[in-house]
Amino acid sequence: MRERVSYLGPEGSYSSLAAKMLAPKAEQVACRSFYAAVEALLAGEVGCAVLPVENTLQGAVTQNLDLLYSHADLYAVCEYVLKIEHRLIAKEGTQLSQVRRLYSHEQAILQCGRFISNYLPQAEIVYTDSTMQSVSRIREAGDAGIVGSHVCAPGLAFVGENIADEPKNFTHFLLIKKGKEHLPASSEYVYFAATCPHEPGALLKMLQILSVYDLNMTKIESRPIKNSPGEYCFFIEFKGDIAAKYVRFALDRLSEYTKNFKLLGCY
Repeated sequence: MRERVSYLGPEGSYSSLAAKMLAPKAEQVACRSFYAAVEALLAGEVGCAVLPVENTLQGAVTQNLDLLYSHADLYAVCEYVLKIEHRLIAKEGTQLSQVRRLYSHEQAILQCGRFISNYLPQAEIVYTDSTMQSVSRIREAGDAGIVGSHVCAPGLAFVGENIADEPKNFTHFLLIKKGKEHLPASSEYVYFAATCPHEPGALLKMLQILSVYDLNMTKIESRPIKNSPGEYCFFIEFKGDIAAKYVRFALDRLSEYTKNFKLLGCY
């Protein structure tokens, strides 16, 4: 049976583009939220899910880090970095001064904050479940949305060029599967999450384990632990082949030293 992949829809969203690259042969299943995409995977309705975990302008997509960490049998098995180009779309002939309502996903709104402040200070901002969903909300000349440059819709046209605060804007997506058996036999990167013991120098000691095994950390993000004020979980990516003995030794040491250790994936 053909594999199915869940993602934040509808068709044409950035997540759908990433899903086509990460699971090109899979049947796409559009979901209304990242949570719904993960629930579909947990329920066995799909074989994999695609989640954005980091953007070069706004940093970590913390909701998805929490989703990946909170489910013990979910693992990232592949990655894809998608170039993001935000464009303003509206009814044909619409001028910037006419825009009264601006629709888009919260992340897109944040990534275009400077443009909105400078050129659309009069616009009411309305958040949608995805950038693509904003297209269906454009009904009159005062409506506009922020979508990707790949979007085409009858009767609508782009107003200007790329409106992101920075022209070099990329989002890091992960392909998530259920079950440790889906992890690749070898990898270029390893991703884990852990809570440090509550003691002086705990984070340093954890990072020193990577240093001892000559592993180059490529990413670190902290998230507060729910119901435990002052405690944090660290999400760390390092460059390494999961098949290498020294990488496995390092993971064993990390698991022994830290609390609530979880291998998030490798790719």
